[in-house]
Amino acid sequence: MNASLVRPAAAGFLRVAHAVTDLSAPTPCAGYDVRGLLNHLLYWGPWLLAAGRREEPPVPAAAEASAGLVTADWRAALEKQTETLVDVFGAPAAWEGMTALGTAELPAAVVGDMVLGEFVLHGWDLARASGQEPQWAPEAATAVYESAVAMGDQARAMGVYGEAVAVPEGASPLERALGASGRDPAWTP
Repeated sequence: MNASLVRPAAAGFLRVAHAVTDLSAPTPCAGYDVRGLLNHLLYWGPWLLAAGRREEPPVPAAAEASAGLVTADWRAALEKQTETLVDVFGAPAAWEGMTALGTAELPAAVVGDMVLGEFVLHGWDLARASGQEPQWAPEAATAVYESAVAMGDQARAMGVYGEAVAVPEGASPLERALGASGRDPAWTP
């Protein structure tokens, strides 16, 4: 169980997010510039929270692409959402048993791994897009790698991950996690 990894991963994610300045910069996430990726995070965060709390999912007012959640106060909204995700998924109970993500019933630990992956993988995406060199604990990167391998085929079939990217022998845990999730660790804007 990776509940203890959530808080430090979230702190690294927020450091990166707070340093973002160019919302139009491209990211390693296909189809997303920085604004689009931030919108994605703000859109799906409430779904993850609902799953962690075993509550009904939110009823979105618009589809993700047209939600327009990156407003003047996006940093405060992202920080509040991140802190709430940490409060929920930093508790071991959120990782136990089954839950629902929308209409899909799945192990709560899978949703917890998604949250950890959002912080590490999308944190890296934002960092690369903004010229930062992010750092996450090797334990968090290893957990994200293991999760990316475990759900890789399904995530690729759903369009969540791209094709796995080969990384060199001796690659760091973060590089292995990036490659397993379809990201090229050498990506630059």
